[in-house]
Amino acid sequence: MKCNTIAAASLAVLALSSVPAFAQEAAPEHQISYNAAITSDYRYRGLSQTRLDPALQGGVDYVHGPTGLYVGTWLSTIKWTKDLGGDGDIEWDVYGGKRGNLSENLTYDVGGLYYWYPSNDLSPRANTFELYARLGFGPAYVKYSHSTTNLFGTANSKRSGYLDLGADIDVYEGVFLNLHAGRQEVNNNSMYSYTDYKVGLSKDFGLATVSLAWVKGNTKAYRSPEGENLGKSSAVLTVSKTF
Repeated sequence: MKCNTIAAASLAVLALSSVPAFAQEAAPEHQISYNAAITSDYRYRGLSQTRLDPALQGGVDYVHGPTGLYVGTWLSTIKWTKDLGGDGDIEWDVYGGKRGNLSENLTYDVGGLYYWYPSNDLSPRANTFELYARLGFGPAYVKYSHSTTNLFGTANSKRSGYLDLGADIDVYEGVFLNLHAGRQEVNNNSMYSYTDYKVGLSKDFGLATVSLAWVKGNTKAYRSPEGENLGKSSAVLTVSKTF
């Protein structure tokens, strides 16, 4: 799932709102953006959602500039629900929340996210709902997500949590160093708990944004039908565009 597709746009609107009116025009009241991407491997929290294969992705987002309220939806091709004996090859996310500034360099983002897997017939079902809260300070952030349902089809896993620490640092003329470490705790299923990492570089070339990252999920509990470790260390190339 990609819940950060509108982060740059919405925070830019909020930043404009904090500048005195005599210095700039008012922030747009309504902002709609679209995004599309192709990736060599859809990794979420360090685990491949596509059996280590490519994925097509896209979404649309709306931001209300004066309040920071937002809603959005995002889709990706996947394979893991079929691998577990279910059906369907699409992940469809719907989310909403509120972003804003607590101070000049401190931002917040709170909301809810529903992961929907159409036509999946797993038991328990894969569909998942999480509440999340994020604090950002300059290029760094900390985010916590808390499931109010079973987590992605794992039985008795309500109230699972994911802690996400990261930073996106401009190291040279728009080339960003992307750093991430996360910890997934699966309630009542400790064998499925794990840590994941990502180190990457990304740059917006105007026509598209290109990112290359090393990704690892530090677990052997998640495997494809062929026995491949879905969290194994891998390089992931992604080309995306927001417009």
